[in-house]
Amino acid sequence: MDPFDGEEFIERLAWRATNGKFDDEQFDPRILHEAFENGINDLKSIYDTNQKKCERLEMICREEEKKHWIKVAELQQKCKDSLTSFEKLDKRLDNVADKVVYLGEQLEGVNTPRTRAVEAQRLMQEFARYLNEYDEDDLMNPFGDEFEEDIGKLFDDADIIQKLYLISQELPNGNKFDHAKELISKRYDSIEKQLIEEFSSAHKNDDRVRMRRISAILSHFKGYSQCVDVFIEQSQMGIFLGENIFNEIISLCVKNDKTIKEVFINPEQVMSKFVLNIFHGKIQEYISTRLDENRTEEFLVELYNMFSKTNRLIDHLSKLKFLGCDHNFLNKISRNIFSRYLDMYITNETAFLKDKCSAILSNYYESKNHQKRVAPSGTIQELIQSKIRNNITGMGNLSNSMSSSGNHNEQPGETFLSEEIAISILQETKISLQRCSLLSKPSEMATNALTLYEIELQHLCIEHIDYAIELGLQAIPPADPKTRPEIFFFDTVRQCNEICHLIEKQFTNSVLPLISPTTKYAECLKKKRDVMSQMESKLNSGLEKSVASIIGWIKCILQLEQKKSDFKPDSDDTIPTSTTACLNVVKFINYNRSSIVASLDGKNEEAVLLDLGVKIQRTIFDHFQQFQFNLVGGMVVICDVKEYRNCIDKFKSPLLNDLFNILHGLCNLLIVAPENLRQVSTGDQLKKPYLVAASKIQPKEYIIKAYECGQRHFGENYIQELQQKAIEPEIIAKCPDIQWHLIGHLQSNKINKLLSSPNLKVIESIDSIKLAEALNSAIGRNENIIGKINVFVQVNTSNEEAKSGINPEQTSELVRFIIDKCDRLNFVGLMTIGAYGYDVSLGPNPDYVRLLQVRDSVCHQLNLPKLQVDLSMGMSCDYEHAIKLGSTVVRVGTAIFGERKYNKN
Repeated sequence: MDPFDGEEFIERLAWRATNGKFDDEQFDPRILHEAFENGINDLKSIYDTNQKKCERLEMICREEEKKHWIKVAELQQKCKDSLTSFEKLDKRLDNVADKVVYLGEQLEGVNTPRTRAVEAQRLMQEFARYLNEYDEDDLMNPFGDEFEEDIGKLFDDADIIQKLYLISQELPNGNKFDHAKELISKRYDSIEKQLIEEFSSAHKNDDRVRMRRISAILSHFKGYSQCVDVFIEQSQMGIFLGENIFNEIISLCVKNDKTIKEVFINPEQVMSKFVLNIFHGKIQEYISTRLDENRTEEFLVELYNMFSKTNRLIDHLSKLKFLGCDHNFLNKISRNIFSRYLDMYITNETAFLKDKCSAILSNYYESKNHQKRVAPSGTIQELIQSKIRNNITGMGNLSNSMSSSGNHNEQPGETFLSEEIAISILQETKISLQRCSLLSKPSEMATNALTLYEIELQHLCIEHIDYAIELGLQAIPPADPKTRPEIFFFDTVRQCNEICHLIEKQFTNSVLPLISPTTKYAECLKKKRDVMSQMESKLNSGLEKSVASIIGWIKCILQLEQKKSDFKPDSDDTIPTSTTACLNVVKFINYNRSSIVASLDGKNEEAVLLDLGVKIQRTIFDHFQQFQFNLVGGMVVICDVKEYRNCIDKFKSPLLNDLFNILHGLCNLLIVAPENLRQVSTGDQLKKPYLVAASKIQPKEYIIKAYECGQRHFGENYIQELQQKAIEPEIIAKCPDIQWHLIGHLQSNKINKLLSSPNLKVIESIDSIKLAEALNSAIGRNENIIGKINVFVQVNTSNEEAKSGINPEQTSELVRFIIDKCDRLNFVGLMTIGAYGYDVSLGPNPDYVRLLQVRDSVCHQLNLPKLQVDLSMGMSCDYEHAIKLGSTVVRVGTAIFGERKYNKN
């Protein structure tokens, strides 16, 4: 039923009273009033009727509730009465039980001596029969064939003869008891044999009650173990007939475990013997038939499979928690079974792996019609040292042997490297390591794994990869080639890289878990590192030779094909276009760049392309310096440089782009009118780096002398020393335009002292937002400073904890803060120190290259012109190198002032 809605009721009532007519002419309020009165009366009538019904129902409920409580009270009383009766009955039962126990104890006290007396009398009577010289046949079989009809008599006789046998063992020898003892012993053996036969028969009929009774009797006999043996033998009869016995053992053990618990009084010992019999009997026999030691590979595979299946069986049996069959017990049994095979395992494994790897390599070189030189033997260290000693003499011999041993069928560009061969050797090693992890003793596992890994390093890294690298090194054209060089060494590098990735992955997945928690870990890492370092060194040498060969051919093209008339044509009507030499050089560069990109990746690709690009730029620059130019020739040079720039753009290196932009700017000077030369040469594209003289610990006389020679920028590492020199009256008087740079670390508590120094021009060591904010606030409070102070952001490109500087990834955030939030600081560039002692002969300094990349990132994110962001990098040892890479500020001290003389006090 829907709930009553008063508003809806009034609406319906009004509608019926007016027939839906509410216009002013026909509306009669009296009709509506009368209808409302009638409706209210009807509601009151309905309310009164429902009220009476509610009162009647409430009265009925109260009566029902009263009856219910009366019934509940009656039930509670009955429950109390029942509890009282139960307590009385319980007490009576306790009394009766106490009396019964008391009577039982009294009866037992009377009956036990009587029973013992009866048993003793019976034993004496039976012993008297054996003591008297009766017929031996009657004594041995007093019941005739009654045993077959009543097995109970056999059990009784067994009980008696067992006790007589124990008594007879206590009698002295050499008197009248000897004959009786002999008869009792024979009778004992006869009954024991009959009981075992009865047990066997009961087992065949699965009569467990009878088996249990017989086993309980036999447990007091010497032949109880024979009873257990009969049970084990019959339980396993006809079971292990299949190909794989491991599948049948679990169900057999589960089935017989239940029987053993029901039948034997010592189920734990019986179950242990049952399992021991399976392992030392059936499993050992099965294993010996499957393992053929004359076939090494099949032997190792089958040994691994058998041992794995046995271990899985042990785990399954351990989980079933059979009595007397814990995991340690089963493991010990398993090790005993396999001990003969496991002792010789690692010898077989290493011999097999060596033969397998040698066969893989031999088949590969035979398929290539290549006669490989004999690989040296020995440890990894000895091999590396041997290779270093023989690098010079051995290469000549190898070259001669290659030319005279049928290798003339080899295809040009053959690297003699194969990922398939590497995968095969790695797979064989992986399988051997899997067997090693299972079959080695825990104490020998790491040593065995290291031995197997050394075999992999020997055959894959030294006999295959290192050998191929040596062949590749010999195939690299010389640095002054007479014909166009074909460089296949990049393919060698690519394949080496791919194979080394596979080696590293396998080392992590298969070798490391076996050696990481042991002392062999460091030894293994050292051997791996030695081999990899040797190959890496040769690859680096090969890449350097390859780049040198490319540069050599570029020089050859330029020398042979570039004519003096190209840059100084006789006619001014010549249309400036790129020269033939330039086009051939660009074509050659593009070809080799494609080879490098296809063969290298990541940082290796960047490093090689950068090294090649820098040397190309230097070669072209040196080449241009050999010529004289007229106006048309200058335009031809610009066309050539444009071609070179378009070619170098594909290298995707900001540094190389900058270098060729500078070269382009220099070439533009060739077509500039003399009166405009100074203006053009000072443009952004040819921005000239300036020198900061690092005057740390140098006397004022040196500073004044350098100033007189034209030096204006001086840098100090320490604030106290900078302030002392800045306020020195003689320096102020003789060096009025001196500009001081703080190039050392700035501490927040020394900012005010620094700002009190006159002629402070630049602070090059801002490395945090906190420091920038503190410096900006201090400048705002200092009334003597007008305008802004130039600052560099110091970047820690070498990631050395001992060095100051912000993380390269956070540089943009700091620069943005300085530009947006620090109104008294003027951001002018980036500064880095870099790692000390870098050998520039190895290529571009990675710390300086990193600063170039940081500048590109900052300019891109903050939309800053790149040429307006200075780079402060380079010191006495490498400032020329830094300028070549794009440095606009170099900090030089020793090269100007000489070695610093520190005060020893």
